[in-house]
Amino acid sequence: MRILVLLLVIFNLHFFVYSQQDPQYTQYMYNQNVVNPAYATNNLGIINFGGIHRSQWASAEGAPTTFTFFAHAPVTEKIETGLSIITDNIGDGLLKENNFYADFAYILQLAETHKISLGIKAGLTNFQTDFNGIRLPEIQDDPAFNEDLKGTFPNIGAGAFYFTDKYYVGFSVPNLLKNKHLEERNGINRIGSEEIHFFLTGGYVHEFNPDLKLKPSFMAKAVKGSPPVLDTSMNVLLYNRFEGGISYRINDSFSGMFNVKALPSLTIGYAYDYTTSNLGDFNSGTHEIMVLFDLDLLGLRKGYDKSPRFF
Repeated sequence: MRILVLLLVIFNLHFFVYSQQDPQYTQYMYNQNVVNPAYATNNLGIINFGGIHRSQWASAEGAPTTFTFFAHAPVTEKIETGLSIITDNIGDGLLKENNFYADFAYILQLAETHKISLGIKAGLTNFQTDFNGIRLPEIQDDPAFNEDLKGTFPNIGAGAFYFTDKYYVGFSVPNLLKNKHLEERNGINRIGSEEIHFFLTGGYVHEFNPDLKLKPSFMAKAVKGSPPVLDTSMNVLLYNRFEGGISYRINDSFSGMFNVKALPSLTIGYAYDYTTSNLGDFNSGTHEIMVLFDLDLLGLRKGYDKSPRFF
């Protein structure tokens, strides 16, 4: 493999030494139950499905790719459930991680339009490596790369989500267990474990008129051993059907995004990140494709202007 592949692998393994860095998303406002099990739509009769494919640092050899599938639906006015499947692939198969999680949220009515949801998340993470064919530039026989690694680890998370029909604020810790992925073995000193991640999210919808709405939002992430990350976004929604906006990830990237409600139940979106850090010299940006589908079991939505999905 090229030296750049090795550098990318070392870069990502650095996070495994200090933290299990969770994937990041530009269109984070539409897959919130991935990081917060308390996320709730509270739309009875509607099952929300979604998928996001993210190609990080396109054109860089061995760059990470992430696929995420998520779904959630209210069971009653007070209970909402969800699930998520996240697949990470780094170094063209050199490092793979698959996450399978289920969510349970309980919703409390605080006022006529104000609610708070408390949620828990539980599931499994499968971790595996494939070192076949890797060639180190200087040390040709490193025993740390002679044996592939694999394992399955349980994890749990928790969160809170305060929301109205116009704004929301959420706080969550999606992984509370610090599982060890790598340990000292056969005289080789190697350490790799998960660290606790903290997420703070918020968003607001300002309605100028029924056909024009402004949607600012943010997501802050913090984990031991890695600098804090803050995403800020500003989207404009037209006719409850067309949405476009910009985003800035501090010290990392600028982004542009656009989505269209192709059908009353189907939304398709795309986002592009332009890297502003020194990694920008080695890649052509990041691409993210999103698909959202709302299954209306009770026939509650008849057109594009009925119960738009703001968050």
